[in-house]
Amino acid sequence: MEAEFGLLMMILGLSLGVDTYCDGRQGGAQCYRAVGASVTLRLMDDASEISRFQWKKGLSVILQWRNNKITNQLQDRSEFIPSNGTFRINNLSRDDGGEYVLEMSDNSGRLTSQRSLHLSVEAPVSSVLLTSECLTSGQTRLSCSSGGGDSPQWSWTLDGRSLTDAELDSGNSETNNITVKQGISGYLVCTVSNHVSRVCGFVDIKCELSYETYTLEQVFKGNLSVCVKPTTAPTTTTTVDLSLLVCALKAAAVTLLLVGVSVCFVWRKMKYKKAEGSAVPQRRTNPENSVLMVEMSSAS
Repeated sequence: MEAEFGLLMMILGLSLGVDTYCDGRQGGAQCYRAVGASVTLRLMDDASEISRFQWKKGLSVILQWRNNKITNQLQDRSEFIPSNGTFRINNLSRDDGGEYVLEMSDNSGRLTSQRSLHLSVEAPVSSVLLTSECLTSGQTRLSCSSGGGDSPQWSWTLDGRSLTDAELDSGNSETNNITVKQGISGYLVCTVSNHVSRVCGFVDIKCELSYETYTLEQVFKGNLSVCVKPTTAPTTTTTVDLSLLVCALKAAAVTLLLVGVSVCFVWRKMKYKKAEGSAVPQRRTNPENSVLMVEMSSAS
């Protein structure tokens, strides 16, 4: 469990760009890094406290320290810092992997201490191809293939727990091909990992008895996160069609214009009729006045 936790923390550190060093001050140290990455090795506390030392791989001397001066055979892609005894190598290749030995001596050249360090440089897992197939018998057949990666290892979980042998018709939780029994359903995760990478793929399985088989293939690219089932619903976005709003406003404007024209037309028509009525002479309806007028005409 501690080893798995250490591996996970190392992977997360690399993914976040944290430059964690590999401690080679104890003999037999084991360091892992990815091809093309960098590694910082802590070889000693302070080089100034050591008279002489050689750090070599096989017969090749990589670093040589004497009279407070360093000779570095990898100086074009590495750096040694005497004050804290760290040696950083960039752009690692598979050829950089192997057993390294640090030999420390006194001024006379007598060997005083020696310790080893093993550096493993691996290709990371880049992707996972997960294939799930619902069989006519109701079982689920799954295949989990890794894209690249040295020495990949597989693990399967169902709804966040390890898949048990009782839930399998074939394979086991550490193989890349398994067959899940009929009636088993849930969120299934396949994780492919090595010492320098971790990639996972996932699928919801729920197969029933059928006359046909159904196959689903998914490719998951390199990631360093643990696959867990989403707990929140996907975010939905509501889009308002502004063209409908514009059309509605135009229709309302036209309607108001027509109403205004109609009211204006009725008002002008009523005004016209009123004016026409006032222009016609009034007939006198008083009979007494009429007779009086006739009489006055006769007298004249």
